[in-house]
Amino acid sequence: MQLGYSFCPNDTFIFYALAHGKVDLPFPIHELLEDVETLNRWALQGRLPLTKISYAAYGRLRQQYVALRSGGALGRGVGPLLVARQALGELAGKKIAIPGRHTTAFLLLSLHTPGFIPVEMRYDQIMPAVAQGEVDAGLIIHESRFTYHLHGLQKLLDLGEWWENLTGLPLPLGAILARRDLGSETIRAIDRAVRLSLEYAYAHPEETLAYIKKHAQELQDEVIWAHIHTYVNSFSLDVGAEGEAAVAELFRRGEAAGLLPASSLPLFA
Repeated sequence: MQLGYSFCPNDTFIFYALAHGKVDLPFPIHELLEDVETLNRWALQGRLPLTKISYAAYGRLRQQYVALRSGGALGRGVGPLLVARQALGELAGKKIAIPGRHTTAFLLLSLHTPGFIPVEMRYDQIMPAVAQGEVDAGLIIHESRFTYHLHGLQKLLDLGEWWENLTGLPLPLGAILARRDLGSETIRAIDRAVRLSLEYAYAHPEETLAYIKKHAQELQDEVIWAHIHTYVNSFSLDVGAEGEAAVAELFRRGEAAGLLPASSLPLFA
């Protein structure tokens, strides 16, 4: 069965054991690694039965997919950052590089600051584009939050901090989705396997490192482990009641702003 997830250390850490046969499943897993916006677009086409996805994209896919309780990225201090070469003042009308229109980062910035001009590009191209003056600012995700200063950039806005102050809830970034047509029994088995895969990684962190480095954009050990410690947490083991409330609130605000369609289906398997 095909499983899509990103190149980022949090995903390769979580799925190392599953991809390498360390966790039992009644069927083999074939992993496909892509950037998150590509995975978002594939999910909108229903291409993969199992996939990592931005929560913002999941807001458009609740009829076809359901989120697993394990394997996701939620938390505090994990938000996308808006960076620029210098302070900008009013953001409306500014050209801002974004990592994709289906990302949670874009949804959050749209809720915070309507009226900016989005310029789509792959997430790892954003900081160079800002540094070279191709855009006024950039919305960065993943490892970039640890390295933007190396490009001579400064932080204008932490959207996770904004969200936490606004709602008091952790920020939902990404989920692992299963197509609903797989059936509840299969989906529950996959959910268990994802949790076991993460538990294996916690028990054998050094074993995962070569696989993580094979796909990471930043190869320094300290950046990799900072990334994992930031984005992999108790919500990754099980989203829990607080995580569910956070996702429901993100969708409620997106629906109220006309940015997401409404749905009454259960959010989690």
